[in-house]
Amino acid sequence: MITMPEEFARSTVDREGAAGAAWLSELPGIVETLFEQWDCTPDGEVMHGGVGVIVPVRGRVRGRAEESAVLKVSFPHPGNVHEPDAFAAWGGRGAVHLHERDDARFAMLLERVRPTTLADVEEGDEVAAVAGRLNHRLAIPAPPGLPRLSRQADTWEERLRTDAEELPHALPDRVLRAALATVRELGRSQPDTLLHGDLHARNILRADREPWLAVDPKGYAGDPAYDGGTLLKSRALSLLAADDLRKAVHRVLDVFAEAAELDRERVRRWSQFHAVKAAYWGRHHGFRAARSGPRLDWLTQFVDRLAELLTERS
Repeated sequence: MITMPEEFARSTVDREGAAGAAWLSELPGIVETLFEQWDCTPDGEVMHGGVGVIVPVRGRVRGRAEESAVLKVSFPHPGNVHEPDAFAAWGGRGAVHLHERDDARFAMLLERVRPTTLADVEEGDEVAAVAGRLNHRLAIPAPPGLPRLSRQADTWEERLRTDAEELPHALPDRVLRAALATVRELGRSQPDTLLHGDLHARNILRADREPWLAVDPKGYAGDPAYDGGTLLKSRALSLLAADDLRKAVHRVLDVFAEAAELDRERVRRWSQFHAVKAAYWGRHHGFRAARSGPRLDWLTQFVDRLAELLTERS
């Protein structure tokens, strides 16, 4: 029986409480059942992401000759429901192939890729260009049944206004007004286009079938420019060494928008919205890189600066 990584077990219980502990106790048995169900055997150490475990396996995929794959099992959560729907719609176009799915167990058998992520690439223009090209390839008509990102607009607006009232000195009024305008003008009417929903550099991996493939989609229907903001947010700390932060930030927007064949202004506005949300979130919850102390204060100031820079047109 496989052993779950201690860090994953600890973070799951911290986040999910008793429900997480109960699921973890069942997880080894779930994985063993899936080995038998999909006729595969473990082929490496158990890895993990934020909400699920990934087990390298070998087996006969859909009756073909034995090949390598990965078994992914996620914690049962509404945010994980539509990941296999997105993979199925793409059919391997810009993303890993979905070989099998077990929705009741929140499990998938997926194409195996390399452990190297786009975040390991040092050249910033290459990161933005690769992400942009993948964004363009993944932007296909959304299948029925996917959650529409536009339905989150009312919640976004309410949260932004509440945060502004609770944290009145967090951001200048013009920065908040710009984010609210994006919600009103772009958020409530969005195309029925399938988008990844979390297309940052760590969710783009080296592969053999193609140079880069996407993993871990949310599976939303909405504006593809939205994911320009998820990329820039994930790249923010890499821009710290830039001599001119404003120039560096707008360079990411330029390269991503051109590669994704998107309107650059829409990418900027969604990126500014993401930065404002992050600025408020950090004050309430901290950031992954720092939960408290002087580093949190420093990161908060940096995110504030990012939100202000993105409020300006280049």
